[in-house]
Amino acid sequence: MLVASLARSAEEEQAAQGIREHCADFFVARVSDLGAMARMVLRLPTLRPSSLGYFYAPALRRQVRKWLTERRPDLIFVHCSSVAQYVADVVDIPKILDFGDMDSQKWISYAAFKPWPLSWGYWLEGKKLEREEKRLAAKFDLGTCTTRGELETLQSYRIDKDTGWFPNGVDAQYFSPSDEPYEPNTICFVGRMDYFPNQQAVLEFCRDVLPLLRKDNSELRFLIVGAEPSAEIKALAQLPGVTVTGSVPDVRPFVRRAALTIAPLKIARGTQNKIIESMAMGVPVVTSTMAAGGVDVVPSEHLLVADTPAEQAQQIKRVLDNLAERDRLSRNGRARVLSQHDWRRSMLRLDGLIGQVKRAGDSGSAVPVESREAS
Repeated sequence: MLVASLARSAEEEQAAQGIREHCADFFVARVSDLGAMARMVLRLPTLRPSSLGYFYAPALRRQVRKWLTERRPDLIFVHCSSVAQYVADVVDIPKILDFGDMDSQKWISYAAFKPWPLSWGYWLEGKKLEREEKRLAAKFDLGTCTTRGELETLQSYRIDKDTGWFPNGVDAQYFSPSDEPYEPNTICFVGRMDYFPNQQAVLEFCRDVLPLLRKDNSELRFLIVGAEPSAEIKALAQLPGVTVTGSVPDVRPFVRRAALTIAPLKIARGTQNKIIESMAMGVPVVTSTMAAGGVDVVPSEHLLVADTPAEQAQQIKRVLDNLAERDRLSRNGRARVLSQHDWRRSMLRLDGLIGQVKRAGDSGSAVPVESREAS
């Protein structure tokens, strides 16, 4: 297996090295902030998505072309549309593009939460990406997604190519329940805090929901656990009961000691790993309808769903105030992860999709062609 990837920092590059021992060859390229921004700006007046410019690295392009020329892989598997540009025009090798999430729809969603003219910019980028997703889907033998909802979006493009899906998984042994007692007045949010949907969710929760909860329970604590918190997120630590941790070496102790975790996201595509990881650890989740849609669950049976501030406060109190209810959600949530989001089951589904493409693929010699997006 040959694996090529991108990193935005020395820390990410170092973290990526763990996969090296599992590969015949491995290459990671650093994305230059200055170069990435320049490529994004250059694409603004064109039909080409600016985000693809961000994920373009000349060193990665050279390495991929070298492998295609010298080693001829049996199959090309690409994760996410942003890096499909490196192999989009390669022919005579079976190719799978795992969109994961349909990124175009996420950008379009951002527009509703941004002021003018930023809202227009996000909408335009989303439409450019949608156009690019359609173009890319036509160039790959199979397009996949991580949820049925994302697959519906891909299929709505009506591209005459095969499609499929396989769910995101979780290591249920690593993310397992603890025998240690939890803190009955602690709730937790986990996620990168330089990511706009997470920021938006936490800011609105602290503004609209936390006061309702602390009105009845002045001992309530809210932990915001995640790397790279913005200045606005750091400022939340000034609120009574709120702790902003920043980057932590391991999120599990924070989740396990919480009575529940929340995921009140208004912008959510694909599977929210924070939800399935919490469920795997036996910690109940209160989430939005949109975020719950990316997880294979039955609301009220495996987790609780709420959208308005009053509904969120009510569902959170339902867990905090009722030990039997917390225990029920804890058991049901973990059981659902084991049955529907176990990596082994997910990878068996992916193996079937790969076999389908391999059987239909042409065994002729490859003629690598440089992608138009890589210029």
